Amino acid sequence: MSSTSPTPWILNGFAMNVVGHISAGLWRHPQDQAYRYTELDHWTRLARLLDDGGFDTLFLADAVGPIDVYQGRFDAALRNGVQSPIDDPMLLVSAMAAATEHLGFGITVSTTYEQPFLLARKFTTLDHLTKGRIAWNIVTSALDSAARNLGLKEAIDHDERYEMAQEFLEVSYKLWEGSWEDGAVVHDRARGVFVDASKVHAIHHQGKYFQVQDANLSQPSLQRTPLLFQAGASSRGREFAARNAEVVFLGGATAADIRRSIEATRQAAVAAGRSADSIRFITGATVITAATDAEAKAKYQEFLDLADMEAALVLFSAWTGIDWSQYPLDHPLQYIETNAIRSALANFTRMDAEKRWTLGDIARYIGVGGLHQTFVGGPQTVADALERYAQEAGVDGFNFGYAINPGTFEDFVQHLSPELRRRGRIRPRPDAPQTLRERFQGQAQLRSDHPGRQWRHWEVGQRR
Repeated sequence: MSSTSPTPWILNGFAMNVVGHISAGLWRHPQDQAYRYTELDHWTRLARLLDDGGFDTLFLADAVGPIDVYQGRFDAALRNGVQSPIDDPMLLVSAMAAATEHLGFGITVSTTYEQPFLLARKFTTLDHLTKGRIAWNIVTSALDSAARNLGLKEAIDHDERYEMAQEFLEVSYKLWEGSWEDGAVVHDRARGVFVDASKVHAIHHQGKYFQVQDANLSQPSLQRTPLLFQAGASSRGREFAARNAEVVFLGGATAADIRRSIEATRQAAVAAGRSADSIRFITGATVITAATDAEAKAKYQEFLDLADMEAALVLFSAWTGIDWSQYPLDHPLQYIETNAIRSALANFTRMDAEKRWTLGDIARYIGVGGLHQTFVGGPQTVADALERYAQEAGVDGFNFGYAINPGTFEDFVQHLSPELRRRGRIRPRPDAPQTLRERFQGQAQLRSDHPGRQWRHWEVGQRR
């Protein structure tokens, strides 16, 4: 590829605290160990593998309701191990951080079903314990099942969820950025003063969705605000990302689609008063690799043969909010406006202008790697393909999913990581500890053009 000095990519491992994530039914593979998701050793081993393999972050997805859109019941998700059963991802992180030196952790938490006052303390605590290696993947939760179990009759309307999320972030910024001044913790044994109370400020937030009176319970961590990931691709999600996100996780039917989304998000960020380079962009991918192209292709075919059609449709139903059990496999795909993850359905209607997608085509496509691109081949073949795709899409890196866990990541680290290092796509390890934001944004705390900084009313020269 190019002879100029390449820019290292953002490399995330993509997982979920479940037996089956985005590859449908592959927990049945004899080498898959994701059934050990309830064992802490499973997670610490994975974290060390990714850390040693040059990954920047383990990006942990989550869902807070049963996967019950398919057939209107939870049964098929349970039977097929489709993101069910599921444990809390946040509780894994301190142990994985203790087992690693550099790996960051992106934790998915919904703004619809949490309270900002309590969540601020949880993230600050983890940021303290990890020395600044924490990111928050902000989601708004599309599942009606989550709403039913968390005090609502059905999911809040798509756009209103983002309105609520924006207020949630405002409260969070006030707690993380505004309520404690730098230097509030003095730890003065002689005077018997641990905190200078004059430098801690109640936030007095009275909003439409949240009322929070007091200061953050926790003293500021290295990052104050965790690095902010966001994955919304709808127009409302893009607006939210432009105002808040530092790393945006984008899907897309084609590389050109992703590039258009990036350009639109950058324009919206500039309109919101941020610099065009204030947001980094990543997309999803699954890599099936081995020592040679032939071995990798054979492995991929083995996975395809084991992928489960019903499990794939359970996933697709959850992602789109449509019960696809009602349709035959030869049913042509059409875009239908839903209150769920709108981009999941729209992508397939645009993916190939020459192809008339059917439901069966979709199920087969997402059987290995879900909705994202899958790259198959030996190290040079995959590295070439990833570089072409990154250039065409304009992304800064990838969220790498798996077919089997940890086997897919083991293959990546054994075969592909050395090639990516040779090409300068894996960032060198720093001599001194580094926060996750320093790695991706060049500084430990929010940039001066980030809207969250406006709540530092105590800061000299604070822009208003």
